[in-house]
Amino acid sequence: MNTRFLALGLGLLIATGASAEGMEERLRTQLRSTTQQLQALQSQQAQASAAQLAAQNEVKAAQAQIKQLTAELAKAKGLAEQLAGQQQSLHSQAQAQVAASAEQTGKFKKAYDELLVLARGKEAERSKLQAQLAERDTQVQQCSAKNQQMYGVAKQILTAYENIDVAEVMKIRQPFAGSARVKFDELAQGFGDELYKTQFDAPQAAIAH
Repeated sequence: MNTRFLALGLGLLIATGASAEGMEERLRTQLRSTTQQLQALQSQQAQASAAQLAAQNEVKAAQAQIKQLTAELAKAKGLAEQLAGQQQSLHSQAQAQVAASAEQTGKFKKAYDELLVLARGKEAERSKLQAQLAERDTQVQQCSAKNQQMYGVAKQILTAYENIDVAEVMKIRQPFAGSARVKFDELAQGFGDELYKTQFDAPQAAIAH
């Protein structure tokens, strides 16, 4: 009887020990699994932290780049406004210069036209004076020719008076010396006509010319 209880107790003890060993093994297996899961979670957390840090760094870099681009955009805008102002100023200056050039050209053209009119007037006056001078030259030549004729007639008169006979003069004074008087009158008339021809009339000479 005691042997049976002893064998039964020993069997229970062996069974209990075997059960304890199985439970320990399960616990170890579960612990290893939990540890692996924990390590995986820690690895994932580390990766997430690294990714978050990288994302934060990227955000900071993007913000810095945005700030830099904003500053460059403001600078470019200011430069564009400055260039636009300079362009407007240059455009205004160019328009002013064009207007001044046009005004100056107008003044030059007006002065040229006035000088042209003056030159034409002077040319007409010169032509008129030249014509008058030519007319005066012609009159002087005609006057000189008339003087030569008058000089010739005067010489003829002197020659005639030098050659006249005193007897003929006395005949002229006689009441009945008609033929001598007629001859003398004809001679005087001839000399008078010659002297009349030697007179110089400027208007008549101009008309004849």
